[in-house]
Amino acid sequence: MPTKRRYVSPRREEAAAQTRVQILQSATRLFAERGYGRVTVADIAAGAGVSSKAVFASAGSKGDILNEIVDTAVQASGHEQAMRTVLAERDPECVLRALAHGTRAGNEGMFTVHEAIHKALPSHEDGEALWERATADYRAALRAAAGHLHSLAPLARSEEETADLLWFWFGPSGWRTLVAENGWPWDRAEAFLLRTALATLRIS
Repeated sequence: MPTKRRYVSPRREEAAAQTRVQILQSATRLFAERGYGRVTVADIAAGAGVSSKAVFASAGSKGDILNEIVDTAVQASGHEQAMRTVLAERDPECVLRALAHGTRAGNEGMFTVHEAIHKALPSHEDGEALWERATADYRAALRAAAGHLHSLAPLARSEEETADLLWFWFGPSGWRTLVAENGWPWDRAEAFLLRTALATLRIS
């Protein structure tokens, strides 16, 4: 006798997906505001307007939720499109301008997510691995930008050192120091980091 196929309601699936989104949004906001260690599953549930049981059923533990936040951030960062723009430039100054603007857009657009990850590092059971996952593609993109710069013009320092400097200026910590810690507007931070990069690499 054939087994009956289990009916799945599209409306129910849509509601479940929406609940999951609300849970992730609540967790991201709370992690960014309070820090991962100070947020409970009950807090996340209250922020999403659901029960703690629903949080576990839909998104798993607090650690599972943070992992999904990291993975989603990497996918949504837009770094691939930004790097296509950077690598299409044939003038070193234009490369740095595109890099400054592209990394600014990614950091500004994902600011709350980045804060959630940053504030999770001190209390997370494996913060170093979490940071590696969150930034691996970002760091690789800046290494590619360094290689591109060296292919376009002779620079006084090694390609590896250029990559390190690009990470120092345009990596997440550089943006966070100026914007989150010192309260600079994004426009001012972008202009300053670009100007510093151009002057240090002697590109003008």
